[in-house]
Amino acid sequence: MAEIAYREALNQALAEEMARDPRVFLMGEEVARYDGAYKVSKGLLEKFGSARVVDSPISELGFGGLGVGAAIAGLRPVIEMMTWNFAILAMDQIVNSAAKIRHMSGGQLRCPIVFRGPNGAGGRLSSQHSQALEANYAHFPGLKVIAPGTPADAKGLLKSAIRDENPVIFMEGELLYGVKGEVPDGEYLIPIGKADVKREGTDVTIVTWSRMVTAVVLPAAEQLAQQGISVEVLDLRTLKPMDEAAIAASVKKTNRVVVVEEGWGYAGFGGHVADFINRECFDDLDAPVGRVHGLDVNMAYAENLERLIQPSIPRVVEAVTQVLYR
Repeated sequence: MAEIAYREALNQALAEEMARDPRVFLMGEEVARYDGAYKVSKGLLEKFGSARVVDSPISELGFGGLGVGAAIAGLRPVIEMMTWNFAILAMDQIVNSAAKIRHMSGGQLRCPIVFRGPNGAGGRLSSQHSQALEANYAHFPGLKVIAPGTPADAKGLLKSAIRDENPVIFMEGELLYGVKGEVPDGEYLIPIGKADVKREGTDVTIVTWSRMVTAVVLPAAEQLAQQGISVEVLDLRTLKPMDEAAIAASVKKTNRVVVVEEGWGYAGFGGHVADFINRECFDDLDAPVGRVHGLDVNMAYAENLERLIQPSIPRVVEAVTQVLYR
């Protein structure tokens, strides 16, 4: 085990997979000579050369489409979006080409590609650069959606994503890059579609993912423990496919649930989680499913307003006490 930053864990995953498989290459804005906007690709140009670490023009639609074509032709591209906010410009290539080509070709073609980059609020970046967009991509058949919240999960899941035969949306919490955590040494993979219990508990389950795990939910669980409330924290890690069995097992154990997400509540992914629990785990529930999410407004630039818009420890504590009827 070694304690490393989230960005370093991603860097290790990329370097290991590029060394293992010569078909893997990285492309995106500033990923080569600048070492990446968030330094995730630091040192990769020197190790693997300009044919496999490629600086792209500022055209998400263009280099996104190039990556899709390369994947169909037999390579395994990793396409870095400087932010998922910019990836909106490449939605046509992602959802109309990558997600559908296997289906529309009758299984004759496949598209093993990873689209990755920062998601969610970045700290005083205002409305156009602070959106948590995982629900957008989870909506489309043909895409896998991953949102790891710790360095270990980031490394293990990115390696699995690169090896997967399908297009994968890999969403990294923008404020997680400097967060450190223990990462196992050597070859380390995490299966796609498997949630993880980050904290055992008996009174209530909090289902969450990405930055909310370490920034909000685990601290809230610690605060609630001081009040005698035992919280189980279930980190989905993969949103699509979603680990329904892990959710059901935790609900059966605690009988109360709060779903926490950074994104908006209206048509948010947390609504899908709550729907599953209400339909499939109804007999195990002792209270309605609670939800904590970002406020239904565009993100403010001012730091104090930015904090108010996002989920917080007090809001999670309040939601838990509500489902416990306290």
